[in-house]
Amino acid sequence: MLNLTVLGSSSKGNCYIITAGAEKLVIECGIKYAPIMTALDFRAENVKGVLISHEHKDHSASAAKLAAKGFNLYASAGTFEALGLTGHRAHRIASEQQFTVGGFTILPFAAEHDAKEPLGFIIYHALIGKLLFATDTYYISYKFSGLNYIMVECNFSREIVQNNHLDKVVENRLYKSHFSLENVKKFLAANDLSKCECIYLIHLSDGNSDAKLFKSEVEKLAGIPVEIC
Repeated sequence: MLNLTVLGSSSKGNCYIITAGAEKLVIECGIKYAPIMTALDFRAENVKGVLISHEHKDHSASAAKLAAKGFNLYASAGTFEALGLTGHRAHRIASEQQFTVGGFTILPFAAEHDAKEPLGFIIYHALIGKLLFATDTYYISYKFSGLNYIMVECNFSREIVQNNHLDKVVENRLYKSHFSLENVKKFLAANDLSKCECIYLIHLSDGNSDAKLFKSEVEKLAGIPVEIC
């Protein structure tokens, strides 16, 4: 079973904590340092690492503070370069190069976003199984098997965006930087969901999404429970 704590899942800030027994993994740190530590019960020793998908502040705002406080950060070389972070706490990782922190085995993969070198992650732990984490990407070219849980951005619906009559520059950036409901459904249909227990839809847009509709559409497609984060 996935033990997931969501501290933020929007353009205002993103942060998720995965707990497996006594071990914790932080994914994204785009909120203030204090609420992260509160959620961790001020026990940094249980945190095996902090994964950062890319440099945008809603995903990385507390990165420097966490590194200074002794947390090990894991992100691409491009992400650390964009953040200006160096030092022994900044562990550079790369797409399709697997690594291990504590009981977590992590396989990064390339994402498609307007950032320096964005990544998604396949995360395995014996107490959880296999988790896919993908956010701030408008397309995923990879196919995966044996997934037990999926955390995937479902930022907007093209129909809602078009009905909102956004500025064309803003609209085009959205299409080339975030995952739409339509592309999420195509991605899920192309992958093996036979072992998947739950899909978590994350990073919904404040004005260009419909949580009830997104949940219904994805549940209808996948035939398994869907949670909105």
